[in-house]
Amino acid sequence: MTTTPITTWGTIDGREITFPMAVDDFNSATLGFSVPADAAAALLPGDAFEIAEIGPGTAQLIISIVDYRQNPWGDYNEVNLGFLARPAGAPEDVMGSFVYRMPVDQEFTCKAGNEVMGFPKVVVGIDATYTDSHVTFELRDGDDVALTVTVPRAPALSEATRIDAVSYSYLDGVPQATPLGMDLASGFIEADQVDLTLGTGPIADELRTLGLPKPADFATWGEGLSAVFQLGTAL
Repeated sequence: MTTTPITTWGTIDGREITFPMAVDDFNSATLGFSVPADAAAALLPGDAFEIAEIGPGTAQLIISIVDYRQNPWGDYNEVNLGFLARPAGAPEDVMGSFVYRMPVDQEFTCKAGNEVMGFPKVVVGIDATYTDSHVTFELRDGDDVALTVTVPRAPALSEATRIDAVSYSYLDGVPQATPLGMDLASGFIEADQVDLTLGTGPIADELRTLGLPKPADFATWGEGLSAVFQLGTAL
């Protein structure tokens, strides 16, 4: 039986950081939107990565809202705002994601995400409210409510499928690629079942430059999902 070797990155606040990092339980709503590629590029920092267009002049915005239940870095809520992207000049078949904002609601995961992966985590208020049929996430940007998303708790149509992906970032200014394997939710949601409301503040303003609010191209909901993150490498 082959075992994956454990790599120790170091410690943060007395807690050992090791990879692979297994996330055993999370719930997630994932929404995809077609947005203008030039507006998306304006939100992409630096020049090491470029937007991967899904059509002429069109980028794919991914909003992923995650309720982590069992995670080595805490039981926290997270909102990922990012685009399909690739390293600048890479072939068209090279594709990953660049998350330009990654607010979370706990300090440790913020510090670890910043220092270990170069992810742009900041601590804000993120509430997840469940009913039997729906879940609502509210993201606050300082004193402002920036984004509210309500989706049905769509039942899984099949077992979750594990997909391999890569997330791009800058770690101490150096372009970085973090490989991961993540369950793909199979609870599909119709566009008119997504209630997305923009509030006020910089995050809401940025999403308006992308043409939101608008109907989603696709939306999914999953519960009891899992993922494995690998230690990233410099590009």
